[in-house]
Amino acid sequence: MLIAAFYALGAAVLLGSVLAVWNLRPRIAPPPWPLAALHALVAIGGLLCLAITLRGPPRGLDQGTADFGIISAVLIALAALLGGGMLMGRLRKRRPASTLIGIHAMLAISGFVILIAYVLA
Repeated sequence: MLIAAFYALGAAVLLGSVLAVWNLRPRIAPPPWPLAALHALVAIGGLLCLAITLRGPPRGLDQGTADFGIISAVLIALAALLGGGMLMGRLRKRRPASTLIGIHAMLAISGFVILIAYVLA
């Protein structure tokens, strides 16, 4: 289940990169909502897989990475909350602010990098 979370969140990071570049170019239309919805669904699915994995036996105790899974899940959950805020703005026909996109990306990528360390340890 941890590997499924890794692949799902990796796909969400790639989709999020495409969305971020698309959103930060002001002269073109905002990205289509199905792409953003796919990004959200894949990311939430990965977060759920990670949460299910964390309910199991502890992992990484001998390497000192036992808390990496929890840290990763918290960072990704915070990114999901900010993503929900961006969705609310999008429903009000507003483009999300560049700062909000940057903070969302920073939290999500930080959580994914810590997840990589957790998977590889």
